[in-house]
Amino acid sequence: MTDTTQTERSLVLVKPDGYRRGLTGEVLRRIEAKGYTLAALAVLTPTREQLGAHYAEHDGKPFYEPLLEFMSSGPVTAAIIEGQGCVAGFRSLAGATDPTGAAPGTIRGDLGRDWGVAVQQNIVHGSDARESAEQEIAIWFPDHA
Repeated sequence: MTDTTQTERSLVLVKPDGYRRGLTGEVLRRIEAKGYTLAALAVLTPTREQLGAHYAEHDGKPFYEPLLEFMSSGPVTAAIIEGQGCVAGFRSLAGATDPTGAAPGTIRGDLGRDWGVAVQQNIVHGSDARESAEQEIAIWFPDHA
């Protein structure tokens, strides 16, 4: 069980679909309203090398290439957030991976679209554990690792 009383860091990405729809501000507002701190923030178009490192565990799976293609299709907003239990807290705030089943009140439940596209177009990414957060932060923010 994760200790949610300890301050930790997590990586959050507003994916190209969320960035294109102008949802970065709303996502960041919800993060700050939850009580987390923005420790670093950048807008960039990811390289395939960066995405290859980020999604290395999925290399060889059928959705790997479409995922890299989508994630490199335009700018993303990358953020390091800090706070007690922020890894699990942000994942709860984001909602279920598939926006169709995401609960109202979550980012994906309120802002996600049900349009039959691949589930990777679900507005945000959040680290799934402290260890992966540190690995992902090193990829996206090497000066903050």
